Amino acid sequence: MASLDDTNDPSGRLIGATQVQGTTVYDPAGEKLGRVEDVMLDKFSGRVAYAVLSFGGFLGIGDRFYPLPWDKLRYDMELGGYVVDIDRATLEGAPSFAENEPAAWSDRAWGERLAGYYGTKPFWDIMP
Repeated sequence: MASLDDTNDPSGRLIGATQVQGTTVYDPAGEKLGRVEDVMLDKFSGRVAYAVLSFGGFLGIGDRFYPLPWDKLRYDMELGGYVVDIDRATLEGAPSFAENEPAAWSDRAWGERLAGYYGTKPFWDIMP
């Protein structure tokens, strides 16, 4: 019987959420932007809506969290992480929240602002 450890195969298509957490995210030039702190799933469709990127602090202190639409991430086998078509300056201006601030996941206006910032559709418009 297969185990969850089988999702560690870097050449496979499927990956466990626990393997996504902590994965480095790079800009198009291959520079490290941050790491995936969490993934947000649409509980009705089961699809991933956002990767939450931690970025901006020092040694994990003072990080801000940036929800990135999942379709903005592309896995790069050579880098062993995700690449986004977003540079550091663009990310710094993106909607974000601090660890002690609640994220507005259920606020439709916040979701539309987030989607508008990245030039994507709100996740509820693309989920079946």
